[in-house]
Amino acid sequence: MTNTSAADEARLTEGDLVRPMFRLAWPLVVIQLLQVAYNVGDTFWLGALSPDAVGAISLAFPLIFLVIAVGGGFTTAGAIMIAQHRGAESGEDGLIAGQTVSFILLVATALGLLGFVVTDDLLGLLPADAETAAAIVPLAAAYMRVFFLGMPFLFGFFVFVALMRGYGTARAPMRVMVVSVLINLALDPLFIFGVGPFPRLEMEGAAVATVISRAIATAIGFWLLLRTDVGPAVEVDHLVPRLEYVREIVRLGVPTALEQSMTALSMVAMTAMVVTFPPAVVGAYGLGNRLISLAFLPSMGLGQATDSIVGQNLGAGRPDRAERATWLAAGTIAAIMLVAGSIAFLIPEPIVSVFVTAEEAGRAETIAYGSTYLRFAAVAFVFTGVTQIVLGAFRGAGNTKTALAFAVLGLWVARVPVTYALLFVADWGTTGIWLGAIVGDIVAAFAAVAWFTRGTWKESILEDDADEEAARSSATTTD
Repeated sequence: MTNTSAADEARLTEGDLVRPMFRLAWPLVVIQLLQVAYNVGDTFWLGALSPDAVGAISLAFPLIFLVIAVGGGFTTAGAIMIAQHRGAESGEDGLIAGQTVSFILLVATALGLLGFVVTDDLLGLLPADAETAAAIVPLAAAYMRVFFLGMPFLFGFFVFVALMRGYGTARAPMRVMVVSVLINLALDPLFIFGVGPFPRLEMEGAAVATVISRAIATAIGFWLLLRTDVGPAVEVDHLVPRLEYVREIVRLGVPTALEQSMTALSMVAMTAMVVTFPPAVVGAYGLGNRLISLAFLPSMGLGQATDSIVGQNLGAGRPDRAERATWLAAGTIAAIMLVAGSIAFLIPEPIVSVFVTAEEAGRAETIAYGSTYLRFAAVAFVFTGVTQIVLGAFRGAGNTKTALAFAVLGLWVARVPVTYALLFVADWGTTGIWLGAIVGDIVAAFAAVAWFTRGTWKESILEDDADEEAARSSATTTD
Protein backbone atom coordinates (compact mmCIF):
# COMPACT_ATOMS: atom_id res chain seq x y z
CA MET A 1 0.00 0.00 0.00
CA THR A 2 1.39 3.42 -1.01
CA ASN A 3 1.54 6.36 1.34
CA THR A 4 -0.14 8.95 -0.90
CA SER A 5 0.74 12.05 1.10
CA ALA A 6 4.41 11.04 1.30
CA ALA A 7 4.47 10.29 -2.42
CA ASP A 8 2.91 13.66 -3.27
CA GLU A 9 5.36 15.47 -0.99
CA ALA A 10 8.26 13.80 -2.80
CA ARG A 11 7.06 15.11 -6.18
CA LEU A 12 9.02 18.21 -7.22
CA THR A 13 7.44 19.09 -10.54
CA GLU A 14 4.41 21.18 -9.55
CA GLY A 15 3.53 24.27 -7.54
CA ASP A 16 5.87 26.60 -5.72
CA LEU A 17 9.62 25.98 -6.10
CA VAL A 18 10.89 27.39 -2.83
CA ARG A 19 9.07 25.10 -0.39
CA PRO A 20 9.84 21.75 -2.08
CA MET A 21 13.45 22.79 -2.66
CA PHE A 22 14.10 23.60 0.98
CA ARG A 23 11.95 20.70 2.19
CA LEU A 24 14.33 18.38 0.32
CA ALA A 25 17.50 20.38 0.96
CA TRP A 26 17.42 20.82 4.72
CA PRO A 27 17.51 17.08 5.56
CA LEU A 28 20.33 16.69 3.03
CA VAL A 29 22.25 19.49 4.76
CA VAL A 30 21.68 17.74 8.08
CA ILE A 31 22.90 14.46 6.57
CA GLN A 32 26.05 16.21 5.37
CA LEU A 33 26.46 17.77 8.82
CA LEU A 34 26.12 14.37 10.41
CA GLN A 35 28.62 12.96 7.91
CA VAL A 36 31.09 15.59 9.04
CA ALA A 37 30.22 14.64 12.63
CA TYR A 38 31.72 11.24 11.88
CA ASN A 39 34.94 12.88 10.73
CA VAL A 40 34.99 15.54 13.43
CA GLY A 41 34.27 12.94 16.11
CA ASP A 42 37.20 10.85 14.92
CA THR A 43 39.42 13.94 14.68
CA PHE A 44 38.42 15.15 18.16
CA TRP A 45 39.15 11.88 19.94
CA LEU A 46 42.29 11.18 17.93
CA GLY A 47 43.39 14.75 18.66
CA ALA A 48 43.10 13.89 22.33
CA LEU A 49 45.27 10.84 21.65
CA SER A 50 48.13 12.72 19.89
CA PRO A 51 48.85 15.29 17.14
CA ASP A 52 50.39 12.45 15.10
CA ALA A 53 47.03 10.66 15.14
CA VAL A 54 45.40 13.78 13.66
CA GLY A 55 48.10 13.89 11.00
CA ALA A 56 47.54 10.19 10.24
CA ILE A 57 43.82 10.58 9.63
CA SER A 58 44.59 13.66 7.51
CA LEU A 59 46.96 11.54 5.44
CA ALA A 60 44.51 8.62 5.17
CA PHE A 61 41.42 10.60 4.19
CA PRO A 62 42.32 11.57 0.58
CA LEU A 63 43.45 8.01 -0.17
CA ILE A 64 40.24 6.56 1.26
CA PHE A 65 38.22 9.12 -0.66
CA LEU A 66 39.98 8.05 -3.86
CA VAL A 67 38.54 4.54 -3.48
CA ILE A 68 35.14 5.79 -2.32
CA ALA A 69 34.90 8.13 -5.30
CA VAL A 70 34.79 5.26 -7.78
CA GLY A 71 31.62 3.81 -6.28
CA GLY A 72 30.18 7.22 -5.44
CA GLY A 73 29.65 7.99 -9.11
CA PHE A 74 27.34 5.01 -9.49
CA THR A 75 25.19 6.02 -6.49
CA THR A 76 24.73 9.41 -8.19
CA ALA A 77 23.70 7.62 -11.39
CA GLY A 78 20.97 5.83 -9.44
CA ALA A 79 19.71 9.13 -8.04
CA ILE A 80 19.59 10.69 -11.53
CA MET A 81 17.67 7.76 -12.99
CA ILE A 82 15.20 7.63 -10.11
CA ALA A 83 14.57 11.40 -10.35
CA GLN A 84 13.92 11.47 -14.09
CA HIS A 85 11.74 8.35 -14.10
CA ARG A 86 9.82 9.73 -11.12
CA GLY A 87 9.20 12.99 -12.96
CA ALA A 88 8.06 11.08 -16.04
CA GLU A 89 5.89 8.74 -13.88
CA SER A 90 7.30 5.69 -15.66
CA GLY A 91 6.57 3.32 -12.76
CA GLU A 92 10.12 1.91 -12.77
CA ASP A 93 11.37 3.59 -9.57
CA GLY A 94 11.63 0.39 -7.55
CA LEU A 95 13.33 -1.61 -10.30
CA ILE A 96 15.97 1.08 -10.85
CA ALA A 97 16.57 1.32 -7.10
CA GLY A 98 17.03 -2.45 -6.82
CA GLN A 99 19.44 -2.55 -9.75
CA THR A 100 21.48 0.27 -8.24
CA VAL A 101 21.68 -1.41 -4.83
CA SER A 102 22.90 -4.77 -6.14
CA PHE A 103 25.43 -3.20 -8.51
CA ILE A 104 26.84 -0.86 -5.86
CA LEU A 105 27.28 -3.65 -3.30
CA LEU A 106 29.29 -5.68 -5.81
CA VAL A 107 31.44 -2.64 -6.62
CA ALA A 108 31.92 -1.83 -2.92
CA THR A 109 33.04 -5.35 -2.05
CA ALA A 110 35.60 -5.37 -4.85
CA LEU A 111 36.91 -1.90 -3.98
CA GLY A 112 37.14 -2.71 -0.28
CA LEU A 113 39.22 -5.84 -0.89
CA LEU A 114 41.42 -3.97 -3.37
CA GLY A 115 41.93 -1.08 -0.95
CA PHE A 116 42.89 -3.44 1.88
CA VAL A 117 45.51 -5.16 -0.28
CA VAL A 118 47.10 -1.97 -1.68
CA THR A 119 47.05 0.19 1.48
CA ASP A 120 50.84 0.23 1.83
CA ASP A 121 51.29 0.88 -1.88
CA LEU A 122 48.90 3.84 -1.74
CA LEU A 123 50.72 5.38 1.19
CA GLY A 124 54.02 4.71 -0.56
CA LEU A 125 52.95 7.06 -3.34
CA LEU A 126 53.23 10.01 -0.94
CA PRO A 127 56.75 11.50 -0.73
CA ALA A 128 56.65 12.10 3.02
CA ASP A 129 59.69 13.53 4.79
CA ALA A 130 61.49 11.22 7.22
CA GLU A 131 59.79 12.56 10.34
CA THR A 132 56.30 12.31 8.85
CA ALA A 133 56.96 8.82 7.45
CA ALA A 134 58.11 7.48 10.78
CA ALA A 135 55.43 9.08 12.94
CA ILE A 136 52.30 9.21 10.79
CA VAL A 137 52.34 6.67 7.92
CA PRO A 138 52.07 3.49 10.09
CA LEU A 139 49.11 5.00 11.95
CA ALA A 140 47.39 5.91 8.68
CA ALA A 141 47.87 2.36 7.36
CA ALA A 142 46.27 0.84 10.46
CA TYR A 143 43.21 3.07 10.10
CA MET A 144 42.83 2.48 6.36
CA ARG A 145 42.88 -1.33 6.48
CA VAL A 146 39.96 -1.53 8.88
CA PHE A 147 38.05 1.13 6.96
CA PHE A 148 38.45 -0.70 3.64
CA LEU A 149 37.11 -3.94 5.10
CA GLY A 150 33.92 -2.08 6.05
CA MET A 151 33.47 -0.52 2.58
CA PRO A 152 30.22 -2.41 1.68
CA PHE A 153 28.54 -0.96 4.77
CA LEU A 154 29.73 2.53 3.89
CA PHE A 155 28.45 2.29 0.32
CA GLY A 156 25.24 0.62 1.42
CA PHE A 157 24.17 3.71 3.30
CA PHE A 158 25.36 6.04 0.53
CA VAL A 159 23.18 4.31 -2.06
CA PHE A 160 20.16 4.39 0.29
CA VAL A 161 20.53 8.18 0.68
CA ALA A 162 21.02 8.71 -3.07
CA LEU A 163 17.95 6.70 -4.04
CA MET A 164 15.74 8.45 -1.52
CA ARG A 165 17.08 11.82 -2.70
CA GLY A 166 16.26 11.03 -6.32
CA TYR A 167 12.79 9.95 -5.23
CA GLY A 168 12.35 13.39 -3.68
CA THR A 169 12.64 12.90 0.07
CA ALA A 170 15.52 12.75 2.55
CA ARG A 171 13.87 12.71 5.98
CA ALA A 172 14.12 8.94 6.48
CA PRO A 173 17.87 8.86 5.62
CA MET A 174 18.39 11.82 7.96
CA ARG A 175 16.79 9.94 10.86
CA VAL A 176 18.87 6.83 10.12
CA MET A 177 21.99 8.98 9.97
CA VAL A 178 21.24 10.45 13.41
CA VAL A 179 21.15 6.95 14.89
CA SER A 180 24.38 5.98 13.14
CA VAL A 181 26.29 9.09 14.25
CA LEU A 182 25.22 8.71 17.86
CA ILE A 183 26.47 5.13 17.83
CA ASN A 184 29.77 6.22 16.28
CA LEU A 185 30.31 9.03 18.79
CA ALA A 186 29.59 6.62 21.65
CA LEU A 187 31.94 3.91 20.33
CA ASP A 188 34.87 6.17 19.34
CA PRO A 189 36.35 6.78 22.82
CA LEU A 190 35.57 3.21 23.90
CA PHE A 191 37.59 1.62 21.10
CA ILE A 192 40.29 4.32 20.81
CA PHE A 193 41.20 4.42 24.52
CA GLY A 194 40.02 0.98 25.64
CA VAL A 195 37.34 1.95 28.15
CA GLY A 196 36.03 -0.86 30.35
CA PRO A 197 35.85 -4.21 28.53
CA PHE A 198 36.70 -2.63 25.17
CA PRO A 199 40.26 -3.15 23.83
CA ARG A 200 42.52 -0.13 23.34
CA LEU A 201 42.81 0.01 19.54
CA GLU A 202 43.86 3.68 19.11
CA MET A 203 43.84 4.43 15.33
CA GLU A 204 42.10 1.17 14.45
CA GLY A 205 39.49 1.93 17.11
CA ALA A 206 38.23 4.98 15.24
CA ALA A 207 37.81 2.91 12.07
CA VAL A 208 36.09 0.04 13.94
CA ALA A 209 33.58 2.47 15.46
CA THR A 210 32.80 3.91 12.02
CA VAL A 211 32.33 0.49 10.39
CA ILE A 212 29.97 -0.74 13.11
CA SER A 213 27.82 2.39 13.01
CA ARG A 214 27.68 2.31 9.18
CA ALA A 215 26.65 -1.35 9.22
CA ILE A 216 23.69 -0.53 11.45
CA ALA A 217 22.67 2.39 9.21
CA THR A 218 22.86 0.21 6.08
CA ALA A 219 20.71 -2.51 7.66
CA ILE A 220 18.02 0.01 8.62
CA GLY A 221 18.14 1.66 5.18
CA PHE A 222 17.70 -1.58 3.28
CA TRP A 223 14.85 -2.61 5.57
CA LEU A 224 13.09 0.68 4.76
CA LEU A 225 13.52 0.14 1.01
CA LEU A 226 12.35 -3.47 1.03
CA ARG A 227 9.66 -3.46 3.70
CA THR A 228 8.09 0.03 3.83
CA ASP A 229 6.61 2.63 1.46
CA VAL A 230 8.76 5.63 2.41
CA GLY A 231 10.61 5.54 -0.93
CA PRO A 232 10.89 3.51 -4.13
CA ALA A 233 8.99 0.23 -3.87
CA VAL A 234 11.87 -2.26 -4.12
CA GLU A 235 11.05 -5.96 -4.39
CA VAL A 236 13.48 -8.85 -3.99
CA ASP A 237 13.46 -9.74 -7.69
CA HIS A 238 14.48 -6.14 -8.49
CA LEU A 239 17.88 -6.95 -6.99
CA VAL A 240 18.73 -9.45 -9.74
CA PRO A 241 21.05 -7.58 -12.17
CA ARG A 242 19.56 -6.78 -15.59
CA LEU A 243 21.98 -5.78 -18.31
CA GLU A 244 20.01 -2.86 -19.78
CA TYR A 245 19.77 -1.09 -16.40
CA VAL A 246 23.35 -1.86 -15.38
CA ARG A 247 24.48 -0.43 -18.71
CA GLU A 248 22.60 2.82 -18.03
CA ILE A 249 23.99 3.05 -14.48
CA VAL A 250 27.49 2.61 -15.87
CA ARG A 251 26.92 5.14 -18.68
CA LEU A 252 25.83 7.84 -16.24
CA GLY A 253 28.00 6.73 -13.36
CA VAL A 254 31.41 6.45 -15.00
CA PRO A 255 31.79 10.22 -15.69
CA THR A 256 30.67 11.01 -12.13
CA ALA A 257 33.01 8.35 -10.77
CA LEU A 258 35.80 9.92 -12.83
CA GLU A 259 34.79 13.37 -11.57
CA GLN A 260 34.95 12.26 -7.96
CA SER A 261 38.15 10.34 -8.66
CA MET A 262 39.69 13.47 -10.16
CA THR A 263 38.71 15.27 -6.96
CA ALA A 264 40.24 12.51 -4.87
CA LEU A 265 43.39 12.36 -6.97
CA SER A 266 43.79 16.12 -6.67
CA MET A 267 43.54 15.70 -2.89
CA VAL A 268 46.21 13.00 -3.08
CA ALA A 269 48.40 15.25 -5.27
CA MET A 270 47.93 18.16 -2.87
CA THR A 271 48.67 15.91 0.11
CA ALA A 272 51.77 14.59 -1.66
CA MET A 273 53.06 18.16 -1.87
CA VAL A 274 52.00 19.00 1.69
CA VAL A 275 53.75 15.99 3.26
CA THR A 276 57.10 17.39 2.13
CA PHE A 277 56.57 19.81 5.04
CA PRO A 278 56.83 18.99 8.78
CA PRO A 279 53.98 17.17 10.64
CA ALA A 280 52.50 20.43 12.00
CA VAL A 281 51.76 21.60 8.43
CA VAL A 282 50.34 18.18 7.46
CA GLY A 283 48.04 18.17 10.47
CA ALA A 284 46.95 21.77 9.87
CA TYR A 285 46.16 21.07 6.20
CA GLY A 286 44.02 18.02 7.02
CA LEU A 287 42.29 19.78 9.89
CA GLY A 288 41.62 22.83 7.72
CA ASN A 289 40.08 20.65 5.02
CA ARG A 290 37.71 19.09 7.52
CA LEU A 291 36.62 22.47 8.84
CA ILE A 292 36.14 23.76 5.29
CA SER A 293 33.98 20.73 4.51
CA LEU A 294 31.82 21.71 7.48
CA ALA A 295 31.30 25.19 6.03
CA PHE A 296 30.37 23.67 2.66
CA LEU A 297 27.51 21.59 4.05
CA PRO A 298 24.74 23.96 2.91
CA SER A 299 26.10 24.05 -0.65
CA MET A 300 26.48 20.28 -0.79
CA GLY A 301 22.96 19.69 0.51
CA LEU A 302 21.36 22.28 -1.75
CA GLY A 303 23.43 21.03 -4.69
CA GLN A 304 22.07 17.52 -4.16
CA ALA A 305 18.54 18.87 -3.89
CA THR A 306 19.11 20.74 -7.15
CA ASP A 307 20.08 17.59 -9.04
CA SER A 308 16.87 15.87 -7.89
CA ILE A 309 14.67 18.88 -8.77
CA VAL A 310 16.32 19.30 -12.18
CA GLY A 311 16.06 15.56 -12.84
CA GLN A 312 12.38 15.31 -11.96
CA ASN A 313 11.44 18.42 -13.93
CA LEU A 314 13.35 17.40 -17.04
CA GLY A 315 11.74 13.99 -16.78
CA ALA A 316 8.36 15.74 -16.61
CA GLY A 317 9.23 17.91 -19.64
CA ARG A 318 9.59 21.17 -17.66
CA PRO A 319 13.11 22.51 -18.43
CA ASP A 320 12.23 26.16 -17.62
CA ARG A 321 11.22 25.16 -14.09
CA ALA A 322 14.51 23.25 -13.76
CA GLU A 323 16.45 26.37 -14.76
CA ARG A 324 14.54 28.61 -12.33
CA ALA A 325 15.25 26.17 -9.52
CA THR A 326 18.97 26.26 -10.28
CA TRP A 327 19.21 30.08 -10.23
CA LEU A 328 17.16 30.20 -7.02
CA ALA A 329 19.48 27.70 -5.34
CA ALA A 330 22.61 29.50 -6.60
CA GLY A 331 21.47 32.87 -5.24
CA THR A 332 20.52 31.35 -1.89
CA ILE A 333 23.81 29.54 -1.44
CA ALA A 334 25.84 32.61 -2.43
CA ALA A 335 24.25 34.55 0.44
CA ILE A 336 24.77 31.72 2.94
CA MET A 337 28.40 31.16 1.98
CA LEU A 338 29.14 34.88 2.16
CA VAL A 339 28.16 34.81 5.83
CA ALA A 340 30.11 31.61 6.52
CA GLY A 341 33.19 32.94 4.73
CA SER A 342 33.09 36.19 6.69
CA ILE A 343 33.05 34.32 10.00
CA ALA A 344 35.89 32.00 8.98
CA PHE A 345 37.98 34.94 7.75
CA LEU A 346 37.51 37.05 10.88
CA ILE A 347 37.92 34.44 13.66
CA PRO A 348 39.77 31.36 12.34
CA GLU A 349 41.97 30.66 15.38
CA PRO A 350 39.21 29.94 17.95
CA ILE A 351 37.57 27.59 15.43
CA VAL A 352 40.75 25.65 14.69
CA SER A 353 41.91 25.40 18.31
CA VAL A 354 38.76 23.50 19.35
CA PHE A 355 39.96 20.48 17.38
CA VAL A 356 43.59 20.31 18.54
CA THR A 357 43.22 19.44 22.20
CA ALA A 358 46.26 17.30 23.03
CA GLU A 359 48.82 19.40 24.97
CA GLU A 360 51.93 18.20 23.12
CA ALA A 361 54.76 19.75 21.15
CA GLY A 362 53.53 21.20 17.88
CA ARG A 363 50.03 22.16 19.05
CA ALA A 364 50.52 25.92 18.79
CA GLU A 365 52.22 25.57 15.42
CA THR A 366 49.40 23.37 14.05
CA ILE A 367 46.79 25.91 15.20
CA ALA A 368 48.69 28.79 13.59
CA TYR A 369 49.03 27.05 10.24
CA GLY A 370 45.43 25.85 10.33
CA SER A 371 44.12 29.35 11.05
CA THR A 372 46.03 30.80 8.11
CA TYR A 373 44.68 28.11 5.79
CA LEU A 374 41.09 28.68 6.92
CA ARG A 375 41.39 32.44 6.33
CA PHE A 376 42.63 31.88 2.77
CA ALA A 377 39.91 29.32 2.03
CA ALA A 378 37.15 31.65 3.27
CA VAL A 379 37.78 33.93 0.27
CA ALA A 380 36.55 31.20 -2.10
CA PHE A 381 33.48 30.05 -0.15
CA VAL A 382 30.93 31.83 -2.37
CA PHE A 383 32.55 30.55 -5.57
CA THR A 384 32.65 26.96 -4.33
CA GLY A 385 29.01 27.10 -3.22
CA VAL A 386 27.74 28.33 -6.58
CA THR A 387 29.82 25.69 -8.39
CA GLN A 388 28.19 22.94 -6.32
CA ILE A 389 24.73 24.12 -7.39
CA VAL A 390 25.50 24.40 -11.10
CA LEU A 391 27.27 21.04 -11.24
CA GLY A 392 24.29 19.55 -9.41
CA ALA A 393 22.05 20.86 -12.20
CA PHE A 394 24.29 19.29 -14.85
CA ARG A 395 24.19 15.93 -13.05
CA GLY A 396 20.42 16.06 -12.61
CA ALA A 397 20.10 16.58 -16.36
CA GLY A 398 22.25 13.52 -16.95
CA ASN A 399 25.13 15.68 -18.25
CA THR A 400 27.65 13.93 -16.03
CA LYS A 401 30.40 14.41 -18.64
CA THR A 402 29.92 18.19 -18.41
CA ALA A 403 30.30 18.10 -14.62
CA LEU A 404 33.44 15.99 -15.12
CA ALA A 405 34.91 18.56 -17.51
CA PHE A 406 34.55 21.42 -15.02
CA ALA A 407 35.96 19.32 -12.19
CA VAL A 408 39.05 18.60 -14.29
CA LEU A 409 39.32 22.29 -15.21
CA GLY A 410 39.17 23.52 -11.63
CA LEU A 411 41.38 20.84 -10.11
CA TRP A 412 43.88 19.73 -12.72
CA VAL A 413 44.17 22.79 -14.94
CA ALA A 414 44.14 25.28 -12.06
CA ARG A 415 44.58 24.03 -8.48
CA VAL A 416 47.28 21.35 -8.67
CA PRO A 417 49.56 23.04 -11.27
CA VAL A 418 49.29 26.43 -9.54
CA THR A 419 50.13 24.92 -6.16
CA TYR A 420 53.10 23.07 -7.62
CA ALA A 421 54.38 26.25 -9.25
CA LEU A 422 54.00 28.30 -6.07
CA LEU A 423 55.70 25.67 -3.91
CA PHE A 424 58.54 24.37 -6.06
CA VAL A 425 59.13 27.10 -8.63
CA ALA A 426 58.29 30.34 -6.82
CA ASP A 427 59.27 28.85 -3.41
CA TRP A 428 56.39 30.50 -1.53
CA GLY A 429 56.39 27.89 1.23
CA THR A 430 53.13 27.22 3.07
CA THR A 431 51.52 30.32 1.53
CA GLY A 432 51.69 28.50 -1.80
CA ILE A 433 49.62 25.66 -0.34
CA TRP A 434 46.88 27.90 1.00
CA LEU A 435 46.68 30.09 -2.12
CA GLY A 436 46.85 27.24 -4.60
CA ALA A 437 44.00 25.44 -2.85
CA ILE A 438 41.48 28.20 -3.69
CA VAL A 439 42.47 29.08 -7.27
CA GLY A 440 40.67 26.11 -8.81
CA ASP A 441 37.42 26.89 -6.97
CA ILE A 442 37.28 30.39 -8.42
CA VAL A 443 38.16 29.31 -11.98
CA ALA A 444 35.60 26.48 -11.96
CA ALA A 445 32.81 28.77 -10.71
CA PHE A 446 33.16 31.31 -13.52
CA ALA A 447 33.47 28.63 -16.21
CA ALA A 448 30.54 26.50 -15.00
CA VAL A 449 28.13 29.43 -14.71
CA ALA A 450 29.08 30.67 -18.17
CA TRP A 451 28.40 27.24 -19.67
CA PHE A 452 25.11 26.84 -17.78
CA THR A 453 23.74 30.05 -19.31
CA ARG A 454 24.03 28.48 -22.79
CA GLY A 455 21.09 26.18 -21.94
CA THR A 456 22.42 23.16 -23.83
CA TRP A 457 21.80 20.88 -20.83
CA LYS A 458 17.97 21.01 -21.03
CA GLU A 459 17.23 17.48 -22.24
CA SER A 460 16.40 14.44 -20.13
CA ILE A 461 18.04 11.02 -20.36
CA LEU A 462 14.58 9.62 -21.19
CA GLU A 463 14.52 11.74 -24.35
CA ASP A 464 18.00 10.47 -25.20
CA ASP A 465 16.84 6.88 -24.72
CA ALA A 466 13.76 7.54 -26.88
CA ASP A 467 15.94 9.04 -29.63
CA GLU A 468 18.27 6.04 -29.53
CA GLU A 469 15.33 3.62 -29.69
CA ALA A 470 13.85 5.53 -32.65
CA ALA A 471 17.20 5.41 -34.43
CA ARG A 472 17.47 1.66 -33.89
CA SER A 473 13.92 1.14 -35.13
CA SER A 474 14.62 3.25 -38.21
CA ALA A 475 17.79 1.30 -38.95
CA THR A 476 15.93 -1.99 -38.58
CA THR A 477 13.15 -0.81 -40.92
CA THR A 478 15.70 0.34 -43.51
CA ASP A 479 17.48 -3.00 -43.38
